[in-house]
Amino acid sequence: MLAPAGAAHAHPLGNFTVSQYDGLTVRPGELRVDHVEDLAEIPAAQQKDRIDRNGDGTADRAELAAWARERCATAARGSGLTVDGRRERPRSASATAATRPGQAGLPTLRLECRMTARLPSDGRAALRFRAAEGDGAPGWREITARGDRTRLIASDAPTESVSRRLTTYPRDVLASPPARRSAAVRAVPGGPALSDAAERPPAGSVLPRGADRWTQALTGLVARHHLTPAFAALALATALLLGALHALAPGHGKTMMAAAAAAGGRSSRRDVLALGLSVTVTHTLGVFALGALIAAGSAAAPSVVAWLGVASGALVAGAGAVLLRRALRMRRNGHGYGHSHGHSHPHDHGHDHEHGHDHHPHHPTRPGLRGIVLLGFAGGLVPSPSAVVVLVGAAALGQAWFGFLLVVAYGAGLAGTLAAAGLLAVRLTLRLGEQLVKGRGAGARLLSAAHRLAPVGTAAVVLLLGCGLLLKGAATTLG
Repeated sequence: MLAPAGAAHAHPLGNFTVSQYDGLTVRPGELRVDHVEDLAEIPAAQQKDRIDRNGDGTADRAELAAWARERCATAARGSGLTVDGRRERPRSASATAATRPGQAGLPTLRLECRMTARLPSDGRAALRFRAAEGDGAPGWREITARGDRTRLIASDAPTESVSRRLTTYPRDVLASPPARRSAAVRAVPGGPALSDAAERPPAGSVLPRGADRWTQALTGLVARHHLTPAFAALALATALLLGALHALAPGHGKTMMAAAAAAGGRSSRRDVLALGLSVTVTHTLGVFALGALIAAGSAAAPSVVAWLGVASGALVAGAGAVLLRRALRMRRNGHGYGHSHGHSHPHDHGHDHEHGHDHHPHHPTRPGLRGIVLLGFAGGLVPSPSAVVVLVGAAALGQAWFGFLLVVAYGAGLAGTLAAAGLLAVRLTLRLGEQLVKGRGAGARLLSAAHRLAPVGTAAVVLLLGCGLLLKGAATTLG
């Protein structure tokens, strides 16, 4: 069946997710399983060739129904069930599928299956259920259990779905979505019958999803089928702005890394531009590579993104560890803060010197051009899912060239923010050096202490940022 068109929303768990719900209803003589899958834009796009059997570019009712029957049969075969220690095989009894508007002109898919299995006719049974693994994509995993003319005297599954069968995802648990994949239930005869309203599943709907308005604005640019020069120019300018905002968004860490790398030593404009350019080029190439992987129908895209997050965190943490080790070593040796080539601030022997280019404070922990490029590579290694959706959505609409330009503009905006952050850090460092030369008294001593601690502090920031990225990527990969 086809759902009516509505407002497009972003998936709260990301555009690469496949969420799954299994509702168990234990009845005398029968187990009913309400199996629901919510496929976000990218997994839905990967199912296009399996659904569109006649190749006309649209999914009609018959094609969706055929795909739903096949998918539900696969889910039934993949589910595990034991009843009183004996294996039982769930069977698919009914199947429906619906498409709904998603981001960038791409639809999302909702699958609903009714599966059944035999139980003892007296309603007394101990059963264990294991949900089908599906495509292996990350997402919400939820199982509920309730009785119909039976009482569940033991159950490790809740009776109610907190997501209302994947129609409403509570915001307070999005950071750590449920990952229940099995349930154990013991039922005895008795108990009330479920009412028709309770047994009938609520109608599926797409409620506001979790992406922010800037992300939705970017992905909405390619949903317009008719391009005009004026609209194209406006869309490119918007993509440029959204790329700049992406670098500032919480949780990305790119701007913090740029500032830390720039403030860690005598950073030149070349270093700052190299950092911004390396992040942007890596990010843009990653978007294109991941888009090609998705277009080829690979189911590995979510795993690739997760492992890229692990690699990115490991690289940043490694670079931070090297910088911190170097800073601590130079601090123990007493070098790098009072020598006479290239900066000016109080020396240990009680008076100040001003030499040459005193307005350029020099720290020995400067990562160097190679280190800065490595940091930029690590920062841009994980492509933005929104940019990938834009590229895939534009290709699906026959406007791949437009998606290409939007991704490039998005990357240019990202580079602009990173360069601005780095230049600001450089300017602040130079201003601090000037204040050290001119200042006297308690204020000057405070600035001097901050100046001496800057190499260790900025190296520690890079290390902590890398560890955070590594833990986040590992949790996504292993969770």
